Amino acid sequence: MTDDAADADTPDDGKLAEFLAGERLDDVAIFLTHEFLDEQGRIANMGEAVEDGVVLVVPGDDGRKAFASGTGMDPMQFAKEAMARDGVIYPDLGGGECPDAAEKPGDEHRAEFVFAFGEERNAEVGGLYAEGDVMHAYAHCSCGTDYSHKWVMGEYAEEPAVEG
Repeated sequence: MTDDAADADTPDDGKLAEFLAGERLDDVAIFLTHEFLDEQGRIANMGEAVEDGVVLVVPGDDGRKAFASGTGMDPMQFAKEAMARDGVIYPDLGGGECPDAAEKPGDEHRAEFVFAFGEERNAEVGGLYAEGDVMHAYAHCSCGTDYSHKWVMGEYAEEPAVEG
């Protein structure tokens, strides 16, 4: 954690904890590395500091717009493409482990950004969705790989849940 993260001027309003607990299902979370943050720290002051960057929790529509603006990608298209590859995204949404790291050992593997949202429990769908609210998290690695990880909120498992 950086010195800035411990700075008393950085708000700690609990939005991330609420989001991770499934209490903010209308919001989205966006993790950005320090390299994506502006020099003045305005974005950092709007989110919660994690080891390698900041996680912002914002209302859904605003969050999708912010993600598109900050990354140049449509968030739902990004999510759709990332679903094709399972990987590990950390439970605080502050990065992940690229599934291509072993196959591409010469490349740098660092999650540059994460987009996440929760989906309310839906017993009719069955599977994971019948167990509880589901976290959907999508990451982009510095090597170019996009990957996803989902889990029942409050029951994080490093192995991504596989529907089948």
